[in-house]
Amino acid sequence: MQYWLFKSEPDEYSIDSLKAEKNSIGRWDGIRNYQARNLIRDDIKVGNGVLFYHSSCKTVGIAGFASVVSEPYPDPLQFDPESKYFDSKATQDKPRWVSIDIKYESHAKSFLPLTTIKATPALDDMVLVKRSRLSIQPVSKDQWAFIVNATKTDLQR
Repeated sequence: MQYWLFKSEPDEYSIDSLKAEKNSIGRWDGIRNYQARNLIRDDIKVGNGVLFYHSSCKTVGIAGFASVVSEPYPDPLQFDPESKYFDSKATQDKPRWVSIDIKYESHAKSFLPLTTIKATPALDDMVLVKRSRLSIQPVSKDQWAFIVNATKTDLQR
């Protein structure tokens, strides 16, 4: 089992947006960073746990939990000239970007703000604390367990 932190701006796509999707499953798309793309393409697997992180808002932090429910597939937005994620260099034969589907698991019963994460010694080694710009980041099993406990969320993983 692997664990990940996915960042999203809540005014664009929030934990509530994911929950409201049909069957609470949403497409994680629009990734236009090669390192994040490579994580989706090469490392993230069906069944992996996801910390859903709200970024670029008044209070940033972990808002909820999701799980990966699909293998990676070509991001359809790269082919749509009307999309802000359109990539003129991408072709159906050679797509450049990938998406993955995630399923809502739960809201954090207690939102975990970045300020608390940074002030918590058990989370000192999180990629989020050291290099927070990446939109998809690995999370260790111990960090996952600590965050599940800190948010008072009852997840069986």
